[in-house]
Amino acid sequence: MKLNSLVLLASVVVLGACAGSDKSAAKTDSAAAPMAAPAPAAGATAAAPVTGKTIDVNMQLDGTTYHFVPNTITVKAGDAIRFHNVSGGPHNVGFDATTIPANVQTVLAANMPGDHSMGALEGPLLLQPSDTYTVSFANVPAGTYAFHCFPHLALGMKGTITVQ
Repeated sequence: MKLNSLVLLASVVVLGACAGSDKSAAKTDSAAAPMAAPAPAAGATAAAPVTGKTIDVNMQLDGTTYHFVPNTITVKAGDAIRFHNVSGGPHNVGFDATTIPANVQTVLAANMPGDHSMGALEGPLLLQPSDTYTVSFANVPAGTYAFHCFPHLALGMKGTITVQ
């Protein structure tokens, strides 16, 4: 019970901190017209376009279990993953910077469009069911990368992406 109270309190703090942010980044992106990435800052890497297939991943709550379906994903460099808020949101997609080499962080951050107010490797909150967020893996080096939903990380909402 104490853990549930702490998780609820953490969620309220996260949502409260994001309440005044730009909501345009959380809008549904279209499969037909991917979101354009903002112009990179001086010295930053430009977003690489998707050149392969797009894999769909659902973000959902089943009973009391928050999870990504699937939560183990294999992509080729150039592919993209489109994350769908199905239920139990708000959700987001983020990567643990402590486990990702700096050169990969730069490319991955450039391929994550929208608001990064929660961190360079954190996508925006998807507030509404059916909201989507697409991450390109173009120019991302081969490797295995852990990902998570920040609001539900303490509840085990995480997975791995293997780039071939």
